[in-house]
Amino acid sequence: MKSLNIVKIGGNVIDNQDALNEFILAFSKLEGYKLLVHGGGKIATKMAENLHLKTKMIEGRRITDDHMIDVITMTYGGLINKKIVSQMQCYGINAVGLSGADGNLILSEKRSKKDDIDFGWVGDPKQVNGKWLRSLIMEELVPIIAPLTHDGKGNLLNTNADTIANVVGVALSSFFDVSINYCFELNGVLEDIHNQSTLIKDITYEKYQILKKNGVIVQGMVPKLENAFDAIQKGVKGVRIMNHRSISKLEKEYYDEFTTIH
Repeated sequence: MKSLNIVKIGGNVIDNQDALNEFILAFSKLEGYKLLVHGGGKIATKMAENLHLKTKMIEGRRITDDHMIDVITMTYGGLINKKIVSQMQCYGINAVGLSGADGNLILSEKRSKKDDIDFGWVGDPKQVNGKWLRSLIMEELVPIIAPLTHDGKGNLLNTNADTIANVVGVALSSFFDVSINYCFELNGVLEDIHNQSTLIKDITYEKYQILKKNGVIVQGMVPKLENAFDAIQKGVKGVRIMNHRSISKLEKEYYDEFTTIH
């Protein structure tokens, strides 16, 4: 099977136009089949503030009420997605911007209340139209996927971008040798979040459990790694966590510069 690189970009890179420009240029030079999933939470928060809407977060997760889903849709599916698509075009990449509603790409369930917490219009994916997505890729289009899915009832759902990279990777693993690359502003998984030189180069599930127990892996890195191990278990060839600048080195085997998940 041919190889496919799925790249998820998030963190402070989306929020920094210079860093984003640098990443898009590097991504455009990545050879072979590729696909991009993006986040953009900080920009959505700023947009909400401009509209005098208060952002509510619980354990790092955004409460998405009727007003916030409109902000999320405008920001993720519009502003961020289309800016990235247009920048890709200027580098000769024939990109196509998608949400999970387009082509019934990602059907999700609205998250149920838990411990009296109502997350609102937040979705957990249950089905991916991998065959349709494959057809776009084989037409040499580069999908740019926003973190929005739908529930089949006419509602859009705010959905974690790391999870989208996971489920899309699993769905496409029947057609390609898939690698998922989680890119952000750090070098990978670090023993000391304040020291970029403390990169952990390889993590197995057993090692992950120890690092988590010892408080080395916390907060947003936990769901990222949970998604990584889930993807590998379900057929994805490999997962890497890296600095956005390392995307240009994927095919050159610079394994000392990012975290590889086994």
